[in-house]
Amino acid sequence: MPNLKTLYRNLRIKYKLLVLITGVIATFGLLIVVVQQYAFEVYDREIYEQSSSALNQTAAAIENELRKVQQQSYRMAVDEVIQEQLRKIKEAGSEYDRYMASYQIRERLVLIGGLDNHVRSVQLIDAAGGEHAVGRAPVTYSGNRIRLLERETALTEGANTWIEPDEEDGALVAARLIRSYEQLSLEKLGILAIRIDMSRLTSDVAGASLPARASLIIYGRERTIFGPAEFGKHERLLREYAGASDSGYGIVELEGSRYFLTYLPSAYTEWTYVTLIPYDDIFHRLADVKHLTLLAYLFLFMLAVFFAFRFARGITRPIEKLSAKMKRVQMGNFTWEDDEDRRDMPMDETGQLHRNFRIMLQRIDELVREGYARQLAVKESEFKALQAQINPHFLYNTLETINWSAKMAGQRHISSMVESLGFLLRSSISLKEPLIPLAQELEIVSHYINIQRIRFEERLDFRMRVPDALMPALIPKLSLQPLVENAVNYALEKMTDTCVIAIAAEEKDGLVELTVSDNGPGMDESYLARLKSGDVKPQGSGVGLRNIDERIKLLFGEIYGIDIESRRGEGTRVRLRLPKREGGASHVQRAAGR
Repeated sequence: MPNLKTLYRNLRIKYKLLVLITGVIATFGLLIVVVQQYAFEVYDREIYEQSSSALNQTAAAIENELRKVQQQSYRMAVDEVIQEQLRKIKEAGSEYDRYMASYQIRERLVLIGGLDNHVRSVQLIDAAGGEHAVGRAPVTYSGNRIRLLERETALTEGANTWIEPDEEDGALVAARLIRSYEQLSLEKLGILAIRIDMSRLTSDVAGASLPARASLIIYGRERTIFGPAEFGKHERLLREYAGASDSGYGIVELEGSRYFLTYLPSAYTEWTYVTLIPYDDIFHRLADVKHLTLLAYLFLFMLAVFFAFRFARGITRPIEKLSAKMKRVQMGNFTWEDDEDRRDMPMDETGQLHRNFRIMLQRIDELVREGYARQLAVKESEFKALQAQINPHFLYNTLETINWSAKMAGQRHISSMVESLGFLLRSSISLKEPLIPLAQELEIVSHYINIQRIRFEERLDFRMRVPDALMPALIPKLSLQPLVENAVNYALEKMTDTCVIAIAAEEKDGLVELTVSDNGPGMDESYLARLKSGDVKPQGSGVGLRNIDERIKLLFGEIYGIDIESRRGEGTRVRLRLPKREGGASHVQRAAGR
């Protein structure tokens, strides 16, 4: 047995699949269950087709009768006698005149169809609020019911509207507004409501088409139009089931009893027709055969699943381990972690994948380290080349000469500008460390602002809110001054009003956030995207935002850097996120080593 296990572990994948297929063939008998299930589904479908056909016929017959009622209500609404008598009532004649008009209206309603077999009663409310009713079961409408009729019929402006049964009136009502067509005045004469006996109507038109013991339910938009009272408490469940698709069938369980449900929506009335047939009446014998068959093959199925799982596990387990290692690499971990059962790694293709992936990972880790060191060297060279673009001794001597000449001439502004410019040049060239204290960087910014204040005078309003506790914090050299310079170039120079440029600093969760903001014209989304990607050529010193962002990420890590917020007409805000560090060269070396 151990030899067979070792032989299986060292087999190629195709041979393992051959063993798996052999096991699947051994369970071929399970296909019988599938075929039998298919046969039952075909039978279910046939039952549904018959039930659906019967439901279609029933729905068509019911809606045909409802159309007749609708046409009947139209004839009543436009009848000359009824309209004439309603106008008399509206014109407020004598009490006798109103009585005779009411008599004429009732007589005309009976003549047109008020005593139809499917009509409980015809209710007509005149413009004065009087009610005229005929039929087998007339009612007297309450004020709430009349207001409901007025509200619903007003929405259709003379067309027929269906009012669903409710607690006050259990009949379906075909209602419409009666308007005068004399000289096309269309003035309101009254409201016509035909109360339909749905029990008698469905019994007459649906009794022959529906299967025996089938229960018909008609759901309106909000209430049940017709249906047995025993299913009333299951209305919500049946509505949700029938509303799942346009039409279909299924099996539902209600109070321990199963029913075969068929449903069909009506495009004419926006109702849903549902039939419920007791499940055991039509599927009892089939269900017994199905259960016996399923029980017979259940054991075989479970046995096949067990062995298939064992086979699949032997194939997929090494692949899953390799996938887990790949996920660690995806998260940036290039360190190879040997498995405890490395010696038991099979010699098939999966084992070779593990060994090849380990060699590849080691090589990638070496290349990443080499590339990172090379990138640091390139960035440092670029930055030093930028600093060395101007001969420092020549500039110092020239600026000193200009400074003394300005002092001798009494030009204090020129002298101040030259001193500030000399300080900026000395700071950018003489400072060798990549990180300097925040206080030193702010001093550089102050000298730069001093020059710009002389240039722009009252148009520049510079503000600085930096806590003393953050002054020793280390930040990359020349990271704030270029941002202030950008604010001058892109905001102050483009404004005629006073430009407010502010520097703020705060500590959040061990991080230092430095913000340079202005109230300038701002930028639209397209220009902001180009600026973030580095496509926009920087003005001024040439140190762009992307350069500062890359230096921060190289010194501290990818989670730190620059965020830019700007909208057209709302100014610009540039935020630097840095770790809070204080100290000298040792901190700088550790930061650069990361």
